[in-house]
Amino acid sequence: MKKIIITAFIFCSTLLIIPSKLNAQEAANDIFAADDDDLNIGGDIFTDFSEDVENAKMVEDERFYRYGRFFSFNASLGLTTFDGNRGIAYENQPPTFGISFTFFKDFFTALNLGLEYSKHSMFLKDPVKAFPNDPAPGFIDVSMLRVFLGYRYYFDTANLGTAITYSNPYLVGRLEYWYQTNKYLDQTELPHDTGGGLGFGLGFGLEFPVELKESYVGLEFLLHTVNFPDKNSQKYAPVTPGAYGFDNLGGNAYSTMVSYVFNW
Repeated sequence: MKKIIITAFIFCSTLLIIPSKLNAQEAANDIFAADDDDLNIGGDIFTDFSEDVENAKMVEDERFYRYGRFFSFNASLGLTTFDGNRGIAYENQPPTFGISFTFFKDFFTALNLGLEYSKHSMFLKDPVKAFPNDPAPGFIDVSMLRVFLGYRYYFDTANLGTAITYSNPYLVGRLEYWYQTNKYLDQTELPHDTGGGLGFGLGFGLEFPVELKESYVGLEFLLHTVNFPDKNSQKYAPVTPGAYGFDNLGGNAYSTMVSYVFNW
């Protein structure tokens, strides 16, 4: 009797152990078991990716708030020149004055708002179509005031040489409005000739630190295309063939500005 009971107990135990081992082996051999867990109801296969992006953004924001610049005030001096007929007609009277404010969005992008003022002169010794009678217009004082909104992109120089890193190179694009005033100094009875035109500026700049995060010396080079009101006009064309004058005042502008930059 005892032998029968022991035999039955061993047989039942064997039946319980064998299926559990088979199930364990099947789970170990199933290479898609981990993926099935992610596809269960309530699972999210993008959880880890989202957390990585959010953590990286938080780290970048903390680094910017600790080491970055937020606002800057720029006081500038420089030179404004022209090419084409306008470059031939004008005598430039440096310096060009400028002030602007810069708002930094992060380490690499910033918005720039400001104005610049330059003076030039032109001498018309012969009568022109706008003033056909003697005497000729003579000496003309030209003032140009431009207001601009710019966008700057600073290069990532972390893996470049020390000299390039400390120069803080950037590209800049600007939307500008140029306001021009012509004063006829030899013909005081003539009214001032005023007008404005929309323009665009494109160039690059450098900022060398005097004190990190406190003050910098900036250098900026820009090419400007401007739709001046007298750009395609023949008002300064000579009345007499061969006399001094200009069929148009076409030409682009160029500016070189040196700035002292205060940051906070």
